[in-house]
Amino acid sequence: MKTKTKPSATEQELGDETFMSADDLRSYMTEMQMARAAKEVEGLDRAEKARQDLAKRLAEPIDLTPERLREIVQSLRAKLRSAAERGQTELMVMRFPTSICTDKGRAINNSDPDWPETLTGRPRQAYELWRDQLRSAGFRLSAMIVEWPGGLPGDVGFFLKWGEAKR
Repeated sequence: MKTKTKPSATEQELGDETFMSADDLRSYMTEMQMARAAKEVEGLDRAEKARQDLAKRLAEPIDLTPERLREIVQSLRAKLRSAAERGQTELMVMRFPTSICTDKGRAINNSDPDWPETLTGRPRQAYELWRDQLRSAGFRLSAMIVEWPGGLPGDVGFFLKWGEAKR
């Protein structure tokens, strides 16, 4: 006849409900991976929502009162001066999603000379500011795709340039 002996400390730990079997541990790992994936998707969803909100705001022109225009030009001068002090000859002055171009950035990507015609909203206003005020002061403007998520055009960058033009 067997007598009941007091279980050892190790046996108590193993018998404790906090101990996980291999199956329990695999299930736990799967749950943790799914939770991390859900968190990443949630983060991506928030980032996409923020991107859509930004595109919506940039697609709407701003009211360019003389005071607002003066503020924009003062800010731009300060940024240009700072870039020149660092020895730079160009500055990205605007970045926006290709989704607010009428062709989703195709003309900019292909260096089509008519790319300005595809601009809408604030990017269009920025281009017109350059065309009407900065070009005559010797500044050049270029637009290029600066981000390629999934291999597709994502964001456009506007660059003001003041260095010697390449021939």
